[in-house]
Amino acid sequence: MMPVKSGSSVKLRVPEPANGIQVNFCKNPTCLNYGRSASNMPQPRGRCAASHEDRDAYTIGGSSDHTVTMSCKLCGEHPPIKSNLAISEELDRMMAYLAPPLKESCPDPSCANDNSVDIPQAYRKSGFTKCGSQRYRCLTCGTTFSVATSSSRRQQKPEVNETVFRLLVNKMPLKRICETAEITISTLYGKIDFIHQQCLAFVANHERRLPELPLKRLYLSVDRQDYMVNWDHADDKRNIMLHALSCADNRSSYVFGTYVNYDAQMNPDSVNRDAASRGDLETKPAFRRYARLWLDKDYEQTRSSRKRNSSKVLGDAISDTYSEASGRLDVEEFDIPTADICLPRRGMQVHAEYTLYGYFYFLRNLLKNVGKIRFFLDQESGIRAACLAAFHQEVLEKRCDAFYVRINSDLTINEKRRLKADNTKMLAEMRNSAPYLAELTDYELRLIVIKDRLGEMVKFGAWQDKWLFCPFPDMSEPEKAICWLTDLGDRAYDDDHLARLYSRATLHGVDRFFMQVRRRLSLLERPVATASSEGRKWYGYSPYNPSIVGKVLDILRVFYNFIEVGDDKRTPALRLGLVDSIHSLGDILTFRA
Repeated sequence: MMPVKSGSSVKLRVPEPANGIQVNFCKNPTCLNYGRSASNMPQPRGRCAASHEDRDAYTIGGSSDHTVTMSCKLCGEHPPIKSNLAISEELDRMMAYLAPPLKESCPDPSCANDNSVDIPQAYRKSGFTKCGSQRYRCLTCGTTFSVATSSSRRQQKPEVNETVFRLLVNKMPLKRICETAEITISTLYGKIDFIHQQCLAFVANHERRLPELPLKRLYLSVDRQDYMVNWDHADDKRNIMLHALSCADNRSSYVFGTYVNYDAQMNPDSVNRDAASRGDLETKPAFRRYARLWLDKDYEQTRSSRKRNSSKVLGDAISDTYSEASGRLDVEEFDIPTADICLPRRGMQVHAEYTLYGYFYFLRNLLKNVGKIRFFLDQESGIRAACLAAFHQEVLEKRCDAFYVRINSDLTINEKRRLKADNTKMLAEMRNSAPYLAELTDYELRLIVIKDRLGEMVKFGAWQDKWLFCPFPDMSEPEKAICWLTDLGDRAYDDDHLARLYSRATLHGVDRFFMQVRRRLSLLERPVATASSEGRKWYGYSPYNPSIVGKVLDILRVFYNFIEVGDDKRTPALRLGLVDSIHSLGDILTFRA
């Protein structure tokens, strides 16, 4: 590495790693620079610079007030530069629920008794405080102290908790829950907070075991869903748009996490003041202290009037998505604000691409011992970049593959039925065309067709990604196309293996969960908009406080994974092998870590 003069101020080319995270490298898996980060130090210049041992294969350029990109000299890709610190902060936010519960013990630092209060040989119970906390006496030093008891003791009418839980995940509006349970709206919000805390403690107790489970293969679908939050101030009647990212195992239906690009712990006034005093607003976004958060000034400066393209022709929709992404200043940023939405007044909105990066690193930590992982991703450049960055080592080791999956969701029910009928007819004709095909199953026939179509794939986008149009539609995915993103060009998989992978490509797992979100949570159902005379829209049952979006998603995820029983009389957690029995609402509400 080039020597740096003592006391000199060196302008970094890319941000420094943060807690082992460095994503500033080429995201093209076929490139030799894939996984090799750009140097953050100034590069040698002069006649012999090209052969200098410290020179990397990147140039930094394409800068604007909004973003900075780097150019890979080997393949020509131009990934935007990102803050590793911001990704690390998002990862910490997502991993927080998995932290082991604090051990309550004698508070006297000079006392040798460091046992938990749950050990009767070390402590004696000594009544309760006025607020209901349990008092203990240390049997080693005699110190008396109190410990806050579980939230259930502090709950007014704890017997109502199960009723509220059940009604909440069965699409009853909040006001109707209050009427049914005979409680006030403030009491209801307190109970939602309690149910949320219990769900997080319950699921954390089980998901801490995920890295130890002997999982050989996982087929994971990843997608995002958007939610509208109503305005909470009469002077500004713009809505708030939040994006939730989720991942589900297509086999067991287990959902590994659902996170919204919103941090309720951040104070917008103090953050904006501190950002201004630090000079963050004059610094390129990737090098800022608050790179992951939407600052007020940035939000006002980057408004767009863009509209998503809509087409009933699947190929045109795929092409339009590539064109729209390549037209962005930052190809990975999709949450560009429009004139009719605003930032939340409580908590802070996170740049959606940092939530994407943090989420895939979260999955990498949670599933680090899984033998092989296959990702099936919605066609979004930010999701692709985050997946290929977090799992780059696994991709190179052939332990992880990623596929785009794009479906035509605009078809009518009659069009879906027609396509399914055509599929059934095609298989019947194929089975009757040759004697040896008559004995094959539908699955085996489909593999034959997919292998034939491997040589007929269609290229889209600037990088000519190869897409296979699936000839076997069903009612949930009536028209589908698939693109293998991690094809290293080394023919590691033969056509039979590839056909099996393409046949498994689906977003069904995550789409089923998102469908349950719409059907079971009145706060997050598909909005019925009421337009005002000025073009603003109020959404019937949508929330006013953005923090509740993440809470009800957490609550539903735990209900969906551990309580909701499928046609096979098992829950997703039971299918995955995370638990050995079906749990009840009471198990969650009375759980104590």
